[in-house]
Amino acid sequence: MQDNGTEVTAAEIARLAGVGRAAVSNWRRRHADFPRPVGGTETSPSFALTDVEEWLRKQGKLAEVPLKERVWQQVTGHPDGPVTALVHAGCALLYLHDRPLAWLESSATGDDEQLAGVLADHIAQLLGPRFGPDGEPAVHAPTATELRPSIPLLRGATELAADLGARQTFEFLLARHLDANPRQYTLTPGELAELMAELAGPARTVFDPACGTGALLRAVAPRPGQELHGQDSAPELAALTALRLALRTKSTIRTAAGDSLRADAHAHLRAEAVLCHPPFNERNWGHDELAYDPRWEYGFPARTESELAWVQHALARLEDGGTAVLLMPPAVASRRSGRRIRADLLRRGALRAVIALPVGAAPPYNIGLHLWVLRRPGRTPAPPELLLVDTGRLGAEGRGGVDWAAVTAAVLEAWKPFDRTGEAVERPGLSRSMPVIELLDDDVDLAPARHLPPPAAGGSAAELGSVRERLGETLRLTVDLTPPLADETQPPRWPLTTVGELARGGALLLRTGGNGPHARVLTDHDVLAGTAPSGTLTETGEEPVLVERGDIVVPVLGGGGIARVVDEDTAGAALGRNLTLLRPDPAALDAWFVAGFLRGTANSRQASSYASTASRLDVRRLQLPRLPLEQQRRYGERFRALAAFEDALREAGRLSTRLVRGMYDGLTDGTVSPD
Repeated sequence: MQDNGTEVTAAEIARLAGVGRAAVSNWRRRHADFPRPVGGTETSPSFALTDVEEWLRKQGKLAEVPLKERVWQQVTGHPDGPVTALVHAGCALLYLHDRPLAWLESSATGDDEQLAGVLADHIAQLLGPRFGPDGEPAVHAPTATELRPSIPLLRGATELAADLGARQTFEFLLARHLDANPRQYTLTPGELAELMAELAGPARTVFDPACGTGALLRAVAPRPGQELHGQDSAPELAALTALRLALRTKSTIRTAAGDSLRADAHAHLRAEAVLCHPPFNERNWGHDELAYDPRWEYGFPARTESELAWVQHALARLEDGGTAVLLMPPAVASRRSGRRIRADLLRRGALRAVIALPVGAAPPYNIGLHLWVLRRPGRTPAPPELLLVDTGRLGAEGRGGVDWAAVTAAVLEAWKPFDRTGEAVERPGLSRSMPVIELLDDDVDLAPARHLPPPAAGGSAAELGSVRERLGETLRLTVDLTPPLADETQPPRWPLTTVGELARGGALLLRTGGNGPHARVLTDHDVLAGTAPSGTLTETGEEPVLVERGDIVVPVLGGGGIARVVDEDTAGAALGRNLTLLRPDPAALDAWFVAGFLRGTANSRQASSYASTASRLDVRRLQLPRLPLEQQRRYGERFRALAAFEDALREAGRLSTRLVRGMYDGLTDGTVSPD
């Protein structure tokens, strides 16, 4: 049953029809019978989904709205908002997940009013045991009246769960919601969450006092009798986290809504592990009203040191010997206003490690954040050393530039021996354990980069010589690969076609990226930089688009001018966000011919649309000449040679940078003689 109140934007219409947004704008201009807006604004109107479906079918542009898209539109068009829709859908999916036969019996009725009443009773009976007694849980059982507007959504969501599974369906809907509202939520990347959980170690009782969407608690390895506790100041996030965890694990789940610092719902909890990604740089964290709070065992935090309040809150919720891992902005390690608390954390052995992450590891993506590993002191003497790790060189600026496998390996290789013995082998530029007494100066600066011996960027003199030889070989290769210039000829007047026309005619397949979980993802950064796949995709309930040898991948942001032909080493990776894949039929199109013409400056300029600060490429509007396959291959060979030349230049640039940096470092640290 379709909810007649559901509205869709132009972008959502484009997704339904499998076209670009520009095509929807053209339809509105060219077709007088296109549905009129029913809401939104003049610049971003919304349309009734039922009207849009009817028009698309009439035009032959849509046979049926895919079930995924229909359910998603019901979420966005819910009269009480998408968050309420997600909570109701989560409750129904949890009921289906835990009691599938009861759901089948309940949903057999075709009357929505009756189904709402039956569901309300059953959900109330289910939520109590899963989330705790009334008054404590973040998820409150909806009444029959509250559920009534959600019944079409619940029928669709549970129907979708028959294909995807209840957990995957909820993950799909939640991921869509988070993607649609990126400024409302600060997300913790899955790889970082897994690293934090690994540092905390196996635990039966785990607490996250700023749980957000539950990424950290989801990363915890399950154990028999496990209890997962969470709290968040946003009630909707506390509820969504509880449902997300309940669909994933049989652990006892206790989440609550409220500010953990001002209204601690877990005051009597003593957990084995605390994981936390707290809000950064908060001035209004409760400084005035919490001056005499017993949690400040290591000193009363200054108004500008909200992060040190979260550190002490985490320690207060640990049992003796329990471990806390918190994500921190780098300034917390060195601000003078926090030096007394840092000193006391060191003296008493509560702070065990400070780990610097690469730029781009987590939001805000323009700075390198830190991980603090803490342990609540017990009766054993305070350990004499602090572990310092700096993984900053294992990433590049911006999203998608972090080598998570290398970061995780480097951190755990340093932490695990240190955790056992209290000491770590020094690795220049990467890690060392440092006596606490040496850090207790006037500044108590704990930034790892200030205390680690610098590595020589190029290594020893022999290694620098090797880099120099490789650079020479690469430069000679670039000369050999330099394509000969073509003779001047009169520009031909080819008949042209577009990517969109070729896709409609079946000469190539067109797909967009960003769906489905995968450990190896080709990002737009990788395509632009010419590097190997470096990203990952979180679980969304959708199948990833895997690239194949001979595919063409085009970034859609930043003005165009780039197209990459997938080779054997890249094949099998998932297609990342902001990328479009073209898979040409080799009987009709040569891949290198297509990629080469897509890179033409004039071509990308005419297919781009511009906003105030960015440009977006409409790949369907890119043009190609209509040429016989044999002539395409002649062009393709020339474009392939140009790509090899470009790769050689890029490698030469990397080696040049490494050699120059190594020479500077060698001369300044004495490993290279000026003679």
